[in-house]
Amino acid sequence: MNWTHYLLAVVLSGIASSFTDWFFMGVLFHDRYLAAPEIWRGTGQQQSRILISEVLGLVSCAAFIYLCVLTNMLTAKAALTLAIIAWLAGPLPLIRTNIAWIKMHPLIGVSHSLGWLARFVVSALFTAWLL
Repeated sequence: MNWTHYLLAVVLSGIASSFTDWFFMGVLFHDRYLAAPEIWRGTGQQQSRILISEVLGLVSCAAFIYLCVLTNMLTAKAALTLAIIAWLAGPLPLIRTNIAWIKMHPLIGVSHSLGWLARFVVSALFTAWLL
């Protein structure tokens, strides 16, 4: 594996995923967050929370791309298939369970689930392109 290409794929997918996070987890259905304002933290320390979220997002991109390398799923079709499998195995059931047990609007679950799918798809496309 070419580590330079791997790191480039991680950085580029992390940057692109930050924009998909902004859309799916921030803009889409933004008014639905107000349906249960008591479950969301106050506005203090907002920047540190965003930074932590972005670092964790970068780690998830790195882990997904490394999973593609380990499984030798480096073509676009194979990496996108793995993206859907990873999404079905992790974020989708977790977010759906959270919606069932936490007082959150279901559309927030839809937007967050789509955001995770977008993260995996972006990472898959950068994997196919650079590796």
